[in-house]
Amino acid sequence: MTEWLFPPAPTPSLPVAGRAERFPVRRILCVGQNYAAHAREMGHDRAEPFFFSKPGDALVSDGADPVYPTATENLHHEVELVCAIGQDGAIAGWAVGCDLTRRDLQAAAKDKGRPWDAAKGFDQSAPCGGLTLGTLPDPAAAIALMVNGQTRQSGRLDDMVWSPTEVLEKARTLWDVRPGDLIFTGTPEGVGPLLPGDRVEAMIAGLSPLSFTVRPR
Repeated sequence: MTEWLFPPAPTPSLPVAGRAERFPVRRILCVGQNYAAHAREMGHDRAEPFFFSKPGDALVSDGADPVYPTATENLHHEVELVCAIGQDGAIAGWAVGCDLTRRDLQAAAKDKGRPWDAAKGFDQSAPCGGLTLGTLPDPAAAIALMVNGQTRQSGRLDDMVWSPTEVLEKARTLWDVRPGDLIFTGTPEGVGPLLPGDRVEAMIAGLSPLSFTVRPR
């Protein structure tokens, strides 16, 4: 029996719609600029998407409210379709996620050619709704995000440059993708700032919605 120097951290997990079991999360991979319109609003041409990552414990689930992070004055929302990798290494289910981004830190990192870890992989940077197992209900489903009742982001899943299956195939060329991995597949245009107290509602037709309030520091 393994003896630990101190108790290991709990395993991050997502609830599964209609099931008592939970989905254990190993790590989070994210695709950048996988919607052409979002790439343009960020000042880039349509191109092959690239990856960055978040630690598994960046996950925020079960309706919890993330805290406005330190070291930023420009926190942004990015609604995304999330793929969950199952025991056979294939996509087992789907969820609505929100890639929270310290946009000012990201811009500074880009200017200096530095990594994005502090801009993307900070604590509580990955709110995610409940997981729906099986095939994606509608590959052309509407995806949207509202802040305080006002629509900020709106699009369709088939606006993606690379499909979820293609994203997974690309990820496998870079990592040993394993059960428990989540892949955030990119965001449509309309990303923008969040303030403490803002109420965020994110949806993809056919999946469990995601909602949270940004708590003050």
